[in-house]
This record gives sequence, structure tokens and C-alpha cells, in this order.
Amino acid sequence: MDIITNVLAAFGLSSSAGLNAYLPLLVVALTARYSDLITLKAPWNALESPWTIGVLLVLLLVEFFADKLPAVNHANDVIQTFVRPTAGAILFAASTGVVTNMDPVVAIVLGLFTAGAVHATKALLVRPAVTATTGGTANPLVGLAEDLTALVLSVVAVVLPVLISAIIILLTALFLWWLWRRSVRYSRA
Repeated sequence: MDIITNVLAAFGLSSSAGLNAYLPLLVVALTARYSDLITLKAPWNALESPWTIGVLLVLLLVEFFADKLPAVNHANDVIQTFVRPTAGAILFAASTGVVTNMDPVVAIVLGLFTAGAVHATKALLVRPAVTATTGGTANPLVGLAEDLTALVLSVVAVVLPVLISAIIILLTALFLWWLWRRSVRYSRA
């Protein structure tokens, strides 16, 4: 089960990197540094460095604002064509346990293609259609929706193993409660 959740988390993180390169990297870096949910192995543990976190914050702010301006967002997408797939590759390979359970080259290629496919869909299909139909006025809202989606997807990908465990515990408790209620009902009859 552990490898399945790790691979699902890796796909979730690399997908969100296709929308915003720095947000999932920052989520992983902060989670690895300040919690026990993620343990990054070398060389990926460089993400936990305060310098790396600071640089990711600055790059996130630059991308956040560049992505909201109608003309600048297309130039940003051209630059991000190289950055987002690379971030996806790093995130896929760095995900907890994946490198030890999967060939690193396969992990990097899967992350590269996943983030690249999401980015290509966004940059070549979605954004040009939004710009053409709204004259660019909806770009800031679409950009914000992409950032929120990337944030939620990143957090869910990181918390997924914990979330699955909580759901299993909750379902087990509900099942035991149902069995207890059923036995009480039948003992009265």
C-alpha cells in the first residue's frame, strides 16, 4: 500500500507542478522541513534548506504576479515550458520512498511527462482560449484558479497517506458501531 500512495502522491505533485512550478515544490519543502509527513532522501533533501525555501518563495511571488497579467502570462508560459516539467520531475523523484522503490530515471521521466502534459494543456489550449474569448480579462481569475488548484492538489498529495489512514480508521469505527447497534437491536428482539 505504501508504494501505491507514494506513486499517487508523486503523480499529484508533478501534476500540480504543471500548473505552478514553485507552489508544489514549496509545499514539499515546508512539509519536509517542519513535519514528519515527508522525509526527503539525498539529494532531494536540499529542498528543506532555508535558502531553497526562500528562493522558492521569491520565485513563487514572481510567477504569481507574472501569471496574472494578460500579455506577461504568455511569456511566463514560454519560460515555464522548461521549468514546470523539471519541477515535476524533481517532485516525482523526491516523493517519499519512490526513489528507493522505483528506478530514479523512470521516476524523473514520469514526473517530466506528467507536469509537461498538464503545462502543455494549460499553455497551448486553455489559456489561449480564455484570452481569445475574454480579451484577456479573465486571465487573472483563471490564473488564480490554477494556483488554488495547484495548492489543493499539492496538499492532498502530501497528506494523502494520512487522509487514507484517517478514512480507514473512521470507516472501521463506523462499521464496529453498526455491528454493536445491530447486536443490541437483535438482543432486544
